[in-house]
This record gives sequence, C-alpha cells and structure tokens, in this order.
Amino acid sequence: MSLIIPKNYKQTLMPETTELAIQMLKRTFQEKMSQKLRLRRVTAPLFVLSGTGINDDLNGVERAVKFPIRCMGDRMAEVVHSLAKWKRMKLAAYRIAPGYGLYTDMNAIRTDEDLDNLHSLYVDQWDWEKTILPENRNIDYLKRVVRDIYSIFKEIEVVVYEQFPHITPKLPDDITFIHTEELLLMYPGLSPREREYKATEKFGAVFIIGIGGVLSDGEKHDGRAPDYDDWSTPNEDGYLGLNGDIILWNDILKTSFEISSMGIRVDRESLVRQLEICGCTERSSLTFHKALLNDDLPASIGGGIGQSRLCMYFLQKAHVGEVQASIWPEDQLKICEENNIFLL
Repeated sequence: MSLIIPKNYKQTLMPETTELAIQMLKRTFQEKMSQKLRLRRVTAPLFVLSGTGINDDLNGVERAVKFPIRCMGDRMAEVVHSLAKWKRMKLAAYRIAPGYGLYTDMNAIRTDEDLDNLHSLYVDQWDWEKTILPENRNIDYLKRVVRDIYSIFKEIEVVVYEQFPHITPKLPDDITFIHTEELLLMYPGLSPREREYKATEKFGAVFIIGIGGVLSDGEKHDGRAPDYDDWSTPNEDGYLGLNGDIILWNDILKTSFEISSMGIRVDRESLVRQLEICGCTERSSLTFHKALLNDDLPASIGGGIGQSRLCMYFLQKAHVGEVQASIWPEDQLKICEENNIFLL
C-alpha cells in the first residue's frame, strides 16, 4: 500500500480536540468491550525473553527488536509483536472460567512495516483472550463473538456522532461473513488484497474467514503463524479455518481497512498439524508449546483490536499519524502537510 492522499481532505477535528476525542474513544471502547465480552483488564509486558516461544512471530518473517539484559548474563529479550500466546498462558495462570477472559493494552514496535496511511512503526492494540469450552471451537461461536465486537463498533459510532454531529455514521447494520475460498471464487484473477478491497467496498463491513491455510489455487490469502490461530481445522461451512479479520470500508481513503485480527486458538491436534505444515516442529520444545501439548492451557478465542486504527476510522482521519505519535519519512511528512494532513 502506497501513501493515499484524499482529494480536498479537511480535518474533522483540530489537533487539540482530536486528543480529547482519542481519550474518550479509548475509554468508552474499553468499557463496552469489557462488558460485552466479559473481560477484565490485566497488565501486560512490553518485552519477553527470547527463545521461549511466547512472542508472536506474525507472518514468520518480521524481526523483533532485541536487547541484552546485563544482570542476567546478557540473556536476550525482545519487544513483543503481540501477546497472542502470553494471554493464553495468563488465562491458565489466573484460572479464568469458560465464558470469561482478559484484555490488555499492547504496545509494540514493528520495524519491518512499510509506512503509509495505515502502517506505523508503533503498534497499539487491545489484546484480548477468552476461555471457552472445547465444544465452542466451531464457526458458529466464532461468528457470534465477531457480531458482539461489531455491535460495539456500531455503539461507538453513535457515541462519536452525539459528541461531534458533523462526523456521521457510515457502518452497515450488519457485518458480512466471507471465507477466503469464497472470496477467491467471487473475484478470480485478483490478488488477495484486491479481493478484500472489492468485498469490503460492496458490503461495507466483512469478516474474512480462514487466513493462513492454502487455498484451492495453491496460494495463501495471507500468512499466519502456526501456533496461535487455528487455520487448518475444517469448519461447518466445509472450508478450513476458525480465524479471520474484521475489515471495514474506509470512505475517507476509499480502501479496505483492517481493524481486527482474531480467531479460535489452536488445540493440541491443530498445533501439531500446523507446525508440521510450516516445517517448524522444533518449536514443540518451547515453553508455550510444551504447555499446550501437555494440555496445561485452556481452549480459547482471542485477538487484537487496533487502538489507533479505531480512532482513525471513527474520527475519519486520513493517516494513522493523526491519532498517534511515531516516526515518519521526511518526504511523507512533507506530502501530508501539503495536503492538510498534520501528523502528531
């Protein structure tokens, strides 16, 4: 994705008001998410020890920021990419019952991001995880939780409108569920990103199911690590995968806009299968993986919801740098300023 400059872009809120709106949005969303999903807030680490398998390796190619710990014999630690595995270990440690869970503020540094309207070196999201019963590991339960999250987005849209009446609601009444295999059949010849664009433009809000597994054309829709989301188990719709992304149509940028990645987590069988598919069975000796293989971790569902992306979408901003402070290339700063996009 290259930098998008909306034609005749005007700020919906001045920077000072934007800061207050961000505070209001983050507070309100946390409260609603906690109530709707029955989650309690916990404190999370900024970094974890290297070599434990706890950090999320995303698509398997992103490099974590690392540093030595002097008083521990220069043992290496690394800044988290996300907390997908850490959260599940906390569910077990806190003995959280099925139907309840936890969430936390996750802050990360992702140095391999290509910086544009949606991607920053700094990532902030609400990472959440919820204990479920083994019988809840199905597509209907996944869709139920997605609808719960989408209903919060709809409520947030109303809250923003009540505070700032010139920012009018844009979300459709319902979110549409589409499997990546269906998307391939709907838009043959297009790339995965182009297929997402077409579907989101048509429906306004979609949940793309089944990300990580190989499709009928021999390609993946997108990459997923083998050890947190379950993307290889057949679901009741006849396709592979119990995970996906919530993607909204961004009317300011005229493009698809991923706001959340989530899914039902791997169980013992799917972990073994996915490690074999990805050729990394050696991970089974790591801390997290051993705990899961020994049945020491509960069945769970979880994901991440981008904080800056949420603020960017609902405040109708053109660039994520309008709602968070980060580092941007000089040429991007210049182009944005010339087009009335002022980065924090």
